[in-house]
Amino acid sequence: MFNSPYIFKDPLWFFALLIIPAIIFLRSRRTVSVLIVPFASSWHRVSLTGPSRIPAILAALGLTLVIAGLARPQKVEDRREVRTQGYDLILAIDLSTSMLSEDFTEGSTPVNRLQAIKPVIQAFINDRPSDRIGVVLFAGRAYTLAPLTFDHDWLARQVEQIKIGLVEDGTAIGDGLGVALTRLEQSERTEDGQKRQGAFVILLTDGANNRGTLTPQQATAIAKERHVPVYTIGAGKEGWVPVPVFDNNGNRIGARRAISDLDEETLRTIARETGGNYFRARDNSTIKSAFAAIDRAKKIEFQAKSYLVTTEYFFWFAAPGAVLLLLAALAVRTARRNPQPAISNPQ
Repeated sequence: MFNSPYIFKDPLWFFALLIIPAIIFLRSRRTVSVLIVPFASSWHRVSLTGPSRIPAILAALGLTLVIAGLARPQKVEDRREVRTQGYDLILAIDLSTSMLSEDFTEGSTPVNRLQAIKPVIQAFINDRPSDRIGVVLFAGRAYTLAPLTFDHDWLARQVEQIKIGLVEDGTAIGDGLGVALTRLEQSERTEDGQKRQGAFVILLTDGANNRGTLTPQQATAIAKERHVPVYTIGAGKEGWVPVPVFDNNGNRIGARRAISDLDEETLRTIARETGGNYFRARDNSTIKSAFAAIDRAKKIEFQAKSYLVTTEYFFWFAAPGAVLLLLAALAVRTARRNPQPAISNPQ
């Protein structure tokens, strides 16, 4: 159904349009001037041809516009002012070579751990438009891929380009968490004069800390001191897992089996000490469930204030109508000052 923003607030005024045919009817039945409308007496037996009808036409149009103005034409717009506060969120992602382990699947096709988590991370980012999100990558050392940003399209492109080998091998969990906390510390804690709801870190790894200058315990203490919850995700299955082997040109030449060395106890401790939660992601469905649970726990609900903006158009109708009525009056006075000469009938 068509829903126009243009309305008449007082449409009953349009019944006043009946005045126009009523005046014409009355003037056709009387010889005495009436005061319904100025100069209405000149409408007596209006001719359908010739200049004598001009005042009547102008007056009728003028009255129509004035009445339309009195009916209060308006444009009503429904505007919603969304006031919401989001989180500052850092994703700390492990890029050690063990993330190449192919213990996840897409359908019946084996995929490595990084390939499995990428689409889940992309969906998680896209579903949090009110948050500033950044990404820290770590292996043997840690660095910032993307600072906190609202530009989630750009961030998604950066995540898509992540690959194993960008960082020297190893698993520096403590450094990864430490850099993530540093990026949160550098963020503005207020925005538009309002304090943000808070910040948290999602730490995703498939191994045990074996590199770096900061231990997981030291990084946990820093997060706890700053009241930053850390949600930890342990990726991959237990036991022996297939790991691809590549030649010097990057071509896959086979696979080998390696033991998964995930340090679940450390990840549980990080989460527990900081007020977060630990999740074990053994396959595609459990990693999606982990991110879904974090999303529910740290979701900001939008609070929208709706209001109407009304634009009045009375002047745009009433002013031209008044001008037309004035022109009608002037036309009548001109006609009275310059009467048409009478034409006698020949005998």
